[in-house]
Amino acid sequence: PNKTILTMATPKPNSPGDITTFNILHGFPEALVRGMRSSFLQDADYHHLTQCETLDDVRLNLTESDYAEALADSNTMTPASLQKAAIDKLVTEFKYLRTQTVEPLAKFMDFITYEYMIENVMLLLKGALSGRDINELIEQCHPLGMFKESTMRSIPTFENSSKGYADLYQTVLVDTPVGPYFALFLQESVQHRGADARNVLEEVEIEIIKSSLIKYWLEDFHQYVENLGGDTATIMGELLKVRADTNAINITLNSFGTPLNEPDMRTSDRKRLYPAVGHLYPAGTSMLIDVQDEEELGRVLDLFPSYSAIWNMHAGGSGDKSIDDGFYERDVQMLELAFESQMHFAVFYAYVKLKEQEIRNLVWISECILQQQKDEINKFVPVFSQHCPWRMGKKH
Repeated sequence: PNKTILTMATPKPNSPGDITTFNILHGFPEALVRGMRSSFLQDADYHHLTQCETLDDVRLNLTESDYAEALADSNTMTPASLQKAAIDKLVTEFKYLRTQTVEPLAKFMDFITYEYMIENVMLLLKGALSGRDINELIEQCHPLGMFKESTMRSIPTFENSSKGYADLYQTVLVDTPVGPYFALFLQESVQHRGADARNVLEEVEIEIIKSSLIKYWLEDFHQYVENLGGDTATIMGELLKVRADTNAINITLNSFGTPLNEPDMRTSDRKRLYPAVGHLYPAGTSMLIDVQDEEELGRVLDLFPSYSAIWNMHAGGSGDKSIDDGFYERDVQMLELAFESQMHFAVFYAYVKLKEQEIRNLVWISECILQQQKDEINKFVPVFSQHCPWRMGKKH
């Protein structure tokens, strides 16, 4: 008689699985993060917050929201203390989700934290340049990107030179998750500038290092999700491509009026900062290399309809919205869409980034109230709002 051979349905290693196997390993954390969607402030909450006259009123209104417990111990509230309480709450939720995950989702969530590790390293190095107190700097570091305290305290002690950065990598950062990105930066610097690379002292150089590390992280993260395949590669890949494009545009825009915009620096240092992923890569980024002012940048972005609309809003100079506002609106729309499909990892990234937008909104509203700038108070981007342009059927 024919024997029926039973096979295990568990997803292959390094694969999220598909509609038939995803829930075996990742169903519980995905259910958790989708449940957390209900914690976002709603349109009515924002309406009540914008009507507040004092920060005490804001705190009172937030006691009816998911932030009640986070703010329970604060007697007086400032925009900074509200931001810290909200970030701490997000970090607690993220770490709880992370403890419920197995590979490859665990590695995916670790990738999310690498960005904050890079920002913390750069914050410490920049603070050391200006001679700021180490305790004050560590207090400002993002809790999602913390190393052990001895590592944090040793980062600012290295001298600000090419040798100092090499020592920093070899003795401290080599054992951290962002070590490989720092190694790539040092290797590329030596190839680019020769063995006796000039001292990296200026603050603009710190920004170059940060942009380089973020570029390596984006490329690495993008490669990881591409290897995962399935809907994770499609949805998360798109989010990272757009993030890479945003970085390329901002690097170009922020270089105007700095040494990075000088002809020889444009084709060397600035060129190396553009991520090798995204919709602008390679044709758009190769054109960005030669851009020397806003007018030329606008002409390049006109070739990419999704970015020309955001750029024209900035170039119009109405003052109502900055280019960052345009990027934030576009990001919120894309991140919300990540919640509209199932069986993929992008929803975990989307949750973190949408919560960060909500925190920006709370800080903006509280700052407007504190500075009595109520005319400006509605210039924020609500999350999962029923009145946003893409839900109302309006064109951006």
